[in-house]
Amino acid sequence: MISRSEVLETNKMISEENLDVRTITMGINLLDCADSDPNKLCNKIYDKITKSAENLVKTGDDIAKEYGIPVVNKRISVTPVALVANGHTQDTCVNIAKTLDKAAINVGVNFIGGYSALVQKGSTPSDINLVRSIPEALSSTERVCSSVNVGSTRNGINMNAVKKIGEVVKEMAYLTRNEGSMACAKFVVFCNAVEDNPFMAGAFHGVGERDKVINVGVSGPGVVKYALQSVREADFETLCETVKKTAFKITRVGQLVAQEASRRLEVPFGIIDLSLTPTPAIGDSIAEIFNEMGLEAAGAPGTTAALAILNDNVKKGGLMASSYVGGLSGAFIPVSEDHGMIEAVQSGALTLEKLEAMTCVCSVGLDMIAIPGDTSAATISGVIADEMAIGMINNKTTAVRIIPAYGKTVGESVEFGGLLGTAPVMPVNGYSCERFIRRGGRIPAPVHSFKN
Repeated sequence: MISRSEVLETNKMISEENLDVRTITMGINLLDCADSDPNKLCNKIYDKITKSAENLVKTGDDIAKEYGIPVVNKRISVTPVALVANGHTQDTCVNIAKTLDKAAINVGVNFIGGYSALVQKGSTPSDINLVRSIPEALSSTERVCSSVNVGSTRNGINMNAVKKIGEVVKEMAYLTRNEGSMACAKFVVFCNAVEDNPFMAGAFHGVGERDKVINVGVSGPGVVKYALQSVREADFETLCETVKKTAFKITRVGQLVAQEASRRLEVPFGIIDLSLTPTPAIGDSIAEIFNEMGLEAAGAPGTTAALAILNDNVKKGGLMASSYVGGLSGAFIPVSEDHGMIEAVQSGALTLEKLEAMTCVCSVGLDMIAIPGDTSAATISGVIADEMAIGMINNKTTAVRIIPAYGKTVGESVEFGGLLGTAPVMPVNGYSCERFIRRGGRIPAPVHSFKN
């Protein structure tokens, strides 16, 4: 039984503190759509998605209206397309992307993820075709998101793929140069990617999942910030307890929405991802949480410790509120989507190197970071390799979503609009790593990967 005080408290979190359900994401298995005929393959994919998700948007809107809980996005994730397109050409991969886009527009979802490949140990011809097709696929579609997993703790890092991804990112930036290199914002490269992540651009429906599933991502950095205002001078034990209790309340809201969506859509409930995901709005910022903890700006000494506190206690609180916490869960630090992060970059408090250090303890990694458009493909691959190494060695998910903003230099900004916000162009270390990246091959798994 939910008490009257809990109802009032939740209403306050929604109306004053920017609490929302960031996404209801329906995962859909496409393996049964496989067909040697490219046209039949695309038709099967379109039919399954549109039939499975025909009521997804309406259901999310109905729940938001009835319960007064904002449900910001309704999305779809599908089986990694490289698996579904096995045996097909690069052109067919692009046609699948266009089919996904058409289906997403038909059912009205914001994004559809899963134009993906899993190449942590090596690449099949299908994987290679898909990776090569990503620039054309993302530049010719509106709502398709793509990801590639290039490393894992158990398998090491596929450096051939890392090298290729640097080139892919550069090509995407050029093909969408008139839209602020927007295609790069719809692509992420992972180490230790998870199969039940509801957040874009990295969502895909893992092969270990059911045929269809509902995953919900909740968010509430504003709620955490307001909660911390009452313990400004308290010790760290009190601070941690406050974050933990607040995360519990946030997760309960997500659990309610997830179970209701599952019931109405007659699709099994998967997980709650309780990641704190900021928006460009004032009061909905991870950086503002750091300010409440006592830091002058994101990037100040102590920022990594503050993020570690936040990430750990969000997970501890969420785990008490739901038996099925999954996805990434913790705190995201996308620069362009957080006004406090943007201000910290512009003031010089936050650098790319500090962000990389912070990714050791956050949910994902280098996220929505704009760099000069003339940055070389090898340098981009080097940044990716560094982040993948952090994930591999620390047995955690790390990712890179980086935008070499075509025609832009340090000090300028790239406007994406909506939740993607504005990205200030950040400087990148100018020393070359080209010979290192050119080696190719695979970085072996670390010794602690052998746990059987």
